[in-house]
Amino acid sequence: MFIKKFKRNSLLLLSLLLLSNPLYAGLEVFACEPEWASLAKELGGEHVDIYTATTNQQDPHHIQARPSLVAKARQADLLVCTGAELEIGWLPLLLRKSGNPNIQEGQAGYFLATDYVALLDKPIALDRSMGDVHAAGNPHVHLDPVRVQIIANKLSETLARLDPANRSDYEKKLASFTENWQNMIQQWAERTQHLKGKPIVVHHKNWTYLQHWLGLNQAAVLEPKPGIPPTSSHLSSLVSGLKANPAQVIVYASYQDSKAANWLSKKTGIPTLELAFSPATDETLVHWFDQLLNQLVAL
Repeated sequence: MFIKKFKRNSLLLLSLLLLSNPLYAGLEVFACEPEWASLAKELGGEHVDIYTATTNQQDPHHIQARPSLVAKARQADLLVCTGAELEIGWLPLLLRKSGNPNIQEGQAGYFLATDYVALLDKPIALDRSMGDVHAAGNPHVHLDPVRVQIIANKLSETLARLDPANRSDYEKKLASFTENWQNMIQQWAERTQHLKGKPIVVHHKNWTYLQHWLGLNQAAVLEPKPGIPPTSSHLSSLVSGLKANPAQVIVYASYQDSKAANWLSKKTGIPTLELAFSPATDETLVHWFDQLLNQLVAL
C-alpha cells in the first residue's frame, strides 16, 4: 500500500516538474516583426514562447543578423515573418547562420504571411532605376484587417500542426480572435466611412494596404523612388501641386525621419501625422489598429 502511494505521488510530482520546467515549455516562435508576434501570442497563448526580432521603432528592411538573433533563431520551432522580400537583407543570412533545420524554407516551421494573401503593387517589370521595388508585390499586408484574418487562419493551422496535442486550444483561440476581430472590422469600417476618397501624402509606399482598405487616395510620396530618401528637389516639385490641390495629411511611420514631412508641411500648410507602423511590445493587434484609426479619424 505504501509503495503504491509512493509511486502515485512520485508520478504526480514528476508531472508537475515537467510542466514547470522550461525544457518542456511550448513552441518557441521567432517573429520577424511585432505584428506577427502579437498575432502568434493571441493565437497561441500559453502554448507559445515568442521572441520578436524588431520593434515598431525599426525599419524591418534594415536589420542586422546579429549573434543574439541567430541564437534565438537556432532555438525556434516556428519562424513567422512577412516575406515578399521585406526581410531579404537579413533573413536568409540569419537562417543560414542558425543552422536550424526546422525553420528553413519549405519546412513546417517556416511561415511567411504574404504567402497566403494576394499582394498589391506587383511590378509589371523590374529595373534597379525604379528604386527598392519588391518583385512579389507590396509586403506590408498587416495594414489590411481582412488580410490579417486570412493570415490568422493559416497561422493557427500551422501552430496546431506543430503542436497537435493542443489543437483544440488553438482552434478555440482562433475562434475567439475571429469573433473579436470581425466585430472590430465592422466598427472600424463605420467609423472611417468619411475618410473615403480623402487625399494623403505618404513618406514611403508602406501604407498601400491601409489606403486601399479605407479608400484613401495617395496624392504624393515624399520619396522620389521607393527606398530612396527624400531629396530637396523632389520635395520642392511637390509644393505647387499640393498648394493647388491640398492633401488631408502627410503620414509617416514612427521609425521614419520626420524632417521631410515637416518641411513640406511648412511649405504647404498640410498637417503631419506620425503613426505607429506596428504594435508596441505586448500590445494587441486590435488595440494598435484601433489607435491608428483613431488618429486618422481625428483629422
